[in-house]
Amino acid sequence: MQTFTKAERLSGKIAIEKLVKTGKSLNTNFFKIIWLETVEGSVPAQIVITVPKRSFKKAVDRNRLKRIIREAYRKNKDKFYVDLKNKKVLLMFIYTPKTIVGYKEMEEKIIVSLKRLSSTINS
Repeated sequence: MQTFTKAERLSGKIAIEKLVKTGKSLNTNFFKIIWLETVEGSVPAQIVITVPKRSFKKAVDRNRLKRIIREAYRKNKDKFYVDLKNKKVLLMFIYTPKTIVGYKEMEEKIIVSLKRLSSTINS
């Protein structure tokens, strides 16, 4: 099922602060991923996507990148959910490059990042 429901979005100041303070991090070429296993929630993963204002001054650019990342994640999350094996995680994707990339390249990087993240969580 390729949807991105409200339950899959991580929102709430307390939950995000807990994720940042106690979560484990993983660096890939395109993202710094902060993750934390949890027992709460009805979905396998809740995600928040951030694009730093320091790197992209215009809100238009930040919003475009977040839309591209969200779409690539939505299309490729099924395999990631299967790899989690009934675990529930909170995720934060922080976009690290200083340039805007297209959808195809972003999708490739998301797939690689999710595979690496699932192997890290399961080990």
